[in-house]
Amino acid sequence: MTDDHKYKTFARAISRRDFMGRAAALGVGAVSASALLAAAARAETPVKGGTLKMGLGGGESTNSLDPAAALSQVPFHTTRAFGEPLLDTNPDGSFDWRLAESVESSADGTTWAFKIRQGVEFHDGKTLTAEDVLATMKRHSDENSQSGALGVMRGIAEMKADGDMFIVTTATPTADLPYLMSTYQLAIQPNGGFDNPAAGIGTGAYRVVSEEAGVRYVFEKFANYWDSSRGHVDQVEMLVINDATARTAALQSGQVHIINKVEPKIAQLLSRAPGVQVKNVAGRGHYVFLMHCDAAPFENNDLRMALKLAINREEMVEKILLGYGTVGNDIPVNAGYPLFDDTIPQRSYDPEKAAEYYKKSGHDGSPIVLQVSDVAFPGALDAAQLFQQSAAAAGIPLEIKREPGDGYWSEVWNKQPFCASYWGGRPVQDQMYSTAYLSTADWNDTRFRNEEFDGLLNQAKGELDEAKRKALYSEMAHILRDEGGLICPMFNDFIEGVRDEVQGWEANNVWEVMNGLAPHKCWLA
Repeated sequence: MTDDHKYKTFARAISRRDFMGRAAALGVGAVSASALLAAAARAETPVKGGTLKMGLGGGESTNSLDPAAALSQVPFHTTRAFGEPLLDTNPDGSFDWRLAESVESSADGTTWAFKIRQGVEFHDGKTLTAEDVLATMKRHSDENSQSGALGVMRGIAEMKADGDMFIVTTATPTADLPYLMSTYQLAIQPNGGFDNPAAGIGTGAYRVVSEEAGVRYVFEKFANYWDSSRGHVDQVEMLVINDATARTAALQSGQVHIINKVEPKIAQLLSRAPGVQVKNVAGRGHYVFLMHCDAAPFENNDLRMALKLAINREEMVEKILLGYGTVGNDIPVNAGYPLFDDTIPQRSYDPEKAAEYYKKSGHDGSPIVLQVSDVAFPGALDAAQLFQQSAAAAGIPLEIKREPGDGYWSEVWNKQPFCASYWGGRPVQDQMYSTAYLSTADWNDTRFRNEEFDGLLNQAKGELDEAKRKALYSEMAHILRDEGGLICPMFNDFIEGVRDEVQGWEANNVWEVMNGLAPHKCWLA
């Protein structure tokens, strides 16, 4: 009996068509697939060679090549360059199989068997095995790992490797488990990265040549990369350019070919520059202000509500995003997510009601300090000043403390009680909530801990009835919106600047710069 046959005795193989049908039943429908993926059908033959240069905001001198520690833009891009997860999620909700070739599921959705691709080589010459996958998942499941993927790993009861299969058993039915495995921190490393997690050794199209944290990274094409359809350039150079003006100037001068985090206020002007194109796509990314629910004075829900009512979302979208985004509603999901409940009332600016909640909170009138940096999101300082002005109209004394960009993600975010931040979003609601709002999530950056919310999330994981699952997500959204520490005034477009010589660009709403795949899929004309 072959291994394949053995597993099919307890698991039904899911083809792309089968899974998309099942996904539709779960609410994981296509998101404007024809429009988003039109570029993928281009007939051009990729040109090989050259050095692709990227100017990236969102890097610090404290950054590491350990995928578990990737929490801002530059570590995201470096991880994507050298590493690969079992699978990626395409903009239409389908799977892009990477180090796994397929997945099989038990009928109740508790057992998932991933068939690991054969003949894949790590950059150190070692051949990928299911044992490497198992070790990687074990490292990210360790409570001491501080991995950004820890929240999505906690529902796993058992994992094992058997031949070329990696098998996962969950404590409860988990319909979205393959989506959870697409988390970018779960890049597979030799022996799971236990030997040296920051070595930068993976299976990706590019291997690390040099690393200057917070300054510059150089990668070269890995000669033995398994996927001949990717990795067209000889080298990729990532320059950390946190200053938006300097980043834009580098693109216009031709010093770099691609930049991230184009500020909406200069996007139209930049699009008229010779040799430059501005690419934007609406997605699940959102710009936020975070309050720690367990820290004074934000442990008081009346004060949290006062601040939520004291922000003018429409003004912020108009003046900060300039049309490149939409209004948020103090929940981390929008209409881009499957099973989104669009009947939840939109929270609006109400200085009178904000003043009532502020008075009810009993706050002593001392300044409420909001820590902000330019690296938090494009226009973060301007957004904070607008917040300060609208809060003042409600009698709320907001004080803006400007923080340096270097060290912001390691010393302010997820440590200080009130700060600006951003989230790139996740493919499905389960992953977004499990990563940042589950009580035990390592990236619970609002310190929101609610047993009822946790129970609903666990129930929703295995609910196969679409209407019931949507109702559970709606109930969770109401709890988070009214009791959580998240102030979400806006969902942003991903806006990038790209020089004309970059070819093969695809619209991808999963995350910025083609979900980090521009170096893999683009080439230089």
